[in-house]
Amino acid sequence: MVQEFKLEVIVKNTPLLKKKCSRCDSYRFYCSERFRVNAQKKNIDIWLIYKCTNCDSTYNATILTRKNPEVINKELNDKFLNNDIETAWMYAFSPELANKNSFEFDFASVEYSLKYHGDSLANLINYQHRQVIFEIVYPYNFNLKISTIIKKLLGISSNQVVQLIDKEVILVDSKFLQKKDKVRNGLLVKIDLDRVLS
Repeated sequence: MVQEFKLEVIVKNTPLLKKKCSRCDSYRFYCSERFRVNAQKKNIDIWLIYKCTNCDSTYNATILTRKNPEVINKELNDKFLNNDIETAWMYAFSPELANKNSFEFDFASVEYSLKYHGDSLANLINYQHRQVIFEIVYPYNFNLKISTIIKKLLGISSNQVVQLIDKEVILVDSKFLQKKDKVRNGLLVKIDLDRVLS
């Protein structure tokens, strides 16, 4: 018997930004979920505003510099002007934004939960001849390891996850899971629980 479902990674916050504050001793900034838009003559500049976790001083992360407004998608431009939260989150997880501004995200600061429907996965290991197949819905990339998800789903230790990997009972997109493998949106994971029990 096969148990199939979608597993959604529900992200609760954007990652902190690793940067020295110019006003205090803090090394972390949080995303304000707001944009700064500055129009000069025929050009436009757009930043994502961050604030120091300690003193609330601001840091503006550059998104666009001296762009003609006509080359910016109108719908996207409206989202900048209206401080659209979904758009702010998209940039707050963007590796391109980090590279452009020469900073690093603190992905360890991201909190998340797992959402799925169906039988408790921790209980599934009590049943014989079972396969669990799930597709991962992962809208924001924060370097989450697949092994971490497996550990959380099955309620097992890191050592037990390593044992499952060594026994080759977990397939990810038809390849055996490796310890270093990271989550990507749409990944298909298959756990052969019958082999776990053997």
